[in-house]
Amino acid sequence: MQATVRNFDPATRSGTVFLDDGTEVPYGSAAFDAGPLRLLRSGQRVNITVDGGQVTYITLSTFPMPGQADRPG
Repeated sequence: MQATVRNFDPATRSGTVFLDDGTEVPYGSAAFDAGPLRLLRSGQRVNITVDGGQVTYITLSTFPMPGQADRPG
């Protein structure tokens, strides 16, 4: 699922994203730490994984999501 970063706090490694329908969804440090990122900026486009209503993984849209194999174009 894609989203746009609303905010990111580097001290807590958490923040919120906007889904494409405008819904604001928080993400915690566990979701941030699960991926390869060092920081996020407001307005960045990201991919997220949601499980049980919580964001469990967040990464840039240009990075593969867990479980996705490289597919030839």
